Amino acid sequence: MEWSFVIEKLILVSIVFVITLVIAMYSTLAERKIAGFMQDRYGPDRAGLFGILQPLCDGGKFFFKEEIIPAGAHKVLFILGPTIAIITACISSAVIPWGQELQIGDRTISLQVAQGINVGVLYMFGVIALGVYGIMLGGWASNNKFSLMGAIRAASQSISYEIAMGLSLIALLMVTRTLTIEEIVAQQSGFVNWNIWAQPLGFIIFMVCAFAECNRVPFDLPECETELVGGYHTEYSSMKLGLYMFSEYINMFVSSALMASLYFGGYNFPFMNDMGLSANMITIIGVVVFFIKILLFIFFFMWVRWTLPRFRYDQLMNLGWKMLIPLAIANIVLTGVFTLIKDTYFS
Repeated sequence: MEWSFVIEKLILVSIVFVITLVIAMYSTLAERKIAGFMQDRYGPDRAGLFGILQPLCDGGKFFFKEEIIPAGAHKVLFILGPTIAIITACISSAVIPWGQELQIGDRTISLQVAQGINVGVLYMFGVIALGVYGIMLGGWASNNKFSLMGAIRAASQSISYEIAMGLSLIALLMVTRTLTIEEIVAQQSGFVNWNIWAQPLGFIIFMVCAFAECNRVPFDLPECETELVGGYHTEYSSMKLGLYMFSEYINMFVSSALMASLYFGGYNFPFMNDMGLSANMITIIGVVVFFIKILLFIFFFMWVRWTLPRFRYDQLMNLGWKMLIPLAIANIVLTGVFTLIKDTYFS
């Protein structure tokens, strides 16, 4: 093993980790500002210029608040719940290609933490499936009936919408014919080659399921304050509550990156190969374009939160089982028919 390779990957992991935390941290401020704009009021504006230091104040509050563990709680699992939630949220971005390769001297540096994984899509689903254990453990270990109800809702919701999400991706994989995310992104070079044009229904299903997986409105039933106090994290305080909140925003960031990679070309942008720029400059511009796409998706998450009311739980389950899953299966069938016709008559 080359030490230069190890150092290179450690630097990349550190950069991705810091960027992820910073975006998650300032997403809290952006959400409150967007909410203020949509409700015709000011958002946070006291801490720093335009409230820019508010996330730091919130972080300090989480660190210095009193740490409370209920007397009847299972202490180990109570602590393990938010730990699993934040770890699974952070490691899910390992297979996302943030840009093309950089050429520095005689070294070619990949902007992907786990390069060459030929089952990147399956890795993402495995990590997403593990994330619900953090919520389940937190709700059960709290020894609180409301927390347990929120955790059960979260598990049922995640299982229901993971099925539709997986089925929507099967149709995409039939088009791309690979499980490797970097190959899926590389195939989308050129605006007309973006997968959104080949799989519009699959993208809509995937996006709705991403909202449900992130517990975002209108799918925030696991932490529905009007019915379950605070949901699965009712008994949590201090930084453990902060870890649950951060995991939600990190999941939103990773989901946005995944949707941009699978359906909107990732780091690819129109005319990128016709600009006459160096390979490194195109890579840098591609990274910037990729993050612009991610931020637009994050804004969409927030826009929906302050636009739509939350569903009832029976409506949520009906949407997942009676609408999205049949639509995803129909999308697979249609994709198979069109693929067969294309391979038979146009190959």
